[in-house]
Amino acid sequence: MIYSTTQRKAFSLLVTLAIIVIMASVAMLVTTLSGKIIKTTTTQFRKEQAALLARSYTELAILAVTGNDRSADCLEDIDASDVLGNDSDNGEGFRIRTRISYIGADDQNLDNCSNTRVFSDQVQTEESSLNIIVDVYVEYKELDNPDSQWITYHRRTLQKI
Repeated sequence: MIYSTTQRKAFSLLVTLAIIVIMASVAMLVTTLSGKIIKTTTTQFRKEQAALLARSYTELAILAVTGNDRSADCLEDIDASDVLGNDSDNGEGFRIRTRISYIGADDQNLDNCSNTRVFSDQVQTEESSLNIIVDVYVEYKELDNPDSQWITYHRRTLQKI
């Protein structure tokens, strides 16, 4: 059986179309996968930034409490927004709320602290007569969806002062 040139051209056209369809499918698969990888990487990066900010603000709270005169003013909150020079309301930055609560002895001048922030004034340990609980809340939004709900990372620390 002898094939004519018309049949050969038709076969070549079908093979070419099949190869184009296969290549387009592979290209769409690669594009979809790379988009998912980028979103996952961005989400992980934002979570790591939130964890580092929570750790930093925990240490800032500890330093602020140790340097604060509690007889004059009780340090209870450290708040920040638009961290790193970005607009947190548009999903680019972070909102940070730090709440400090006290556990200590009567001699620690906790009278200026609100009742909701002093858990006990009768506790004293051998190492320290003052302990604090630092709660840090770091809130952020997804970068590609600033209208999404806030994602909150919470860190709680008990620290002897």
